[in-house]
Amino acid sequence: MTAKHLILIAAGGSAALLLGAWAFQLAGYAPCQMCLWQRWPHGAAIVIGILAYAQPMLAWAGGAAAATSGGIGVYHTGVERGWWDGPASCSGGGDLLSGDLLSTEIAPVVMCDEVVWQFAGLSMASWNAILSLGLAGLWVIAARRT
Repeated sequence: MTAKHLILIAAGGSAALLLGAWAFQLAGYAPCQMCLWQRWPHGAAIVIGILAYAQPMLAWAGGAAAATSGGIGVYHTGVERGWWDGPASCSGGGDLLSGDLLSTEIAPVVMCDEVVWQFAGLSMASWNAILSLGLAGLWVIAARRT
């Protein structure tokens, strides 16, 4: 496979992951703060993929974007499994969010340390980490072929 083919596959993979995230959201699975963080690098990888098709040396930047989403996914997985603390704004049982704040008409806060969906024992954050790091590998292979 050529570098351009790999770039298209990697950028397409990020597009597929974003579309999947939005599909889950439409199905009623509201994203937490950290889920949203994981989406931004995929958006960047898509834009980089478009640019890298013309200038394949940008594949390194695509790899960095995918790896960033994967790293956030690993961090989010650790928060979900209780390996380390997450951001106070969306984890820890919501103690900082109790009281009248939650009784207003503002949308409820989705907690980052709660798994709302899983497949084969892995949460969405875990799957994002695995798939994003795989995409990062494709970007690196593409970059090395330029």
